[in-house]
Amino acid sequence: MIKVTGLVKRYGKAVAVDGLTFCVRPGRVTGFLGPNGAGKSTTMRIILGLDRATEGRALIDGRPLRELDRPLSRVGALLDASAVHGGRTARAHLRAVAAAGGIGDDRVDACLELAGLAAVAGRRIRGFSLGMRQRLGIATALLGDPDVLLFDEPVNGLDAEGILWVRTLMRGLAAEGRTVFVSSHLMAEMANTADHLVVIGRGRLLADAPIGELTGAASLEDAYLELTGKAVEFHTREVRP
Repeated sequence: MIKVTGLVKRYGKAVAVDGLTFCVRPGRVTGFLGPNGAGKSTTMRIILGLDRATEGRALIDGRPLRELDRPLSRVGALLDASAVHGGRTARAHLRAVAAAGGIGDDRVDACLELAGLAAVAGRRIRGFSLGMRQRLGIATALLGDPDVLLFDEPVNGLDAEGILWVRTLMRGLAAEGRTVFVSSHLMAEMANTADHLVVIGRGRLLADAPIGELTGAASLEDAYLELTGKAVEFHTREVRP
C-alpha cells in the first residue's frame, strides 16, 4: 500500500504539490488523473524517494522507500522511458538493473518476453521508438516481481495494440493483489484502466473515489475532464463521424 499524508512540495515560491493526502490500496488499479503540470510526476518522485517533500510523508507499506530491504523486489516504477543509456541493448540495460538488485538473468528474459521485446533484445536502445522504450521501462519496473508498482503515463507513444496490452497488464497485476498506481492526463484512458481515481489539479486533491462514482451515467469513452481549483466536472461531447 502507498500512503501519502499532507504532502507539500515547494520550489521557491511555486507550490507543485499542495497538501495531498490519499491511499493507494492493493488489489485494484488506482488512476492518478490530472492535467499536465498538476503535480502527478512530482508526487510519484517523492513516493520513490527521488525528490524530498517540503512537508508531509509518503510511505510504502508503512515505511519510506529508502528503508525497505531489497527495494527492487518491493517496488517497481516507470517514470521516464527516455532515461536510459541509448548505447546499451535492451537486454544489457535490464541485466545491469537486475545485477544491481540481485536479480537473476532468467528474470531478465522473462520480462523481455512479457513486454514483447524478446525479438529486439539485442538492439541498441537509441534506435527504439517511444513505444518500444515505454515497453522497456515497464519491463524494468517488473524485474523484481514487486508488489507495488508506479507507472507515469505508460501509454505514451504506444499504438492501439500496445495500449490494450498495458490495460490488460495493469488489471492482471492488480488481480494478483498488487498495488498499482498509474498516472494519466486522459480521462478516457483512466475509464478503460482504473478501478479507483485520485484526481488532482494545481497540486491539490480534487477527488478520491471509485471511478463509477465520478463518471456516473456519462459515456466513459466520450467523457472528458474539466479541472478547476475548486471542482471536478465531467461532461460528454458529441462525437461526429
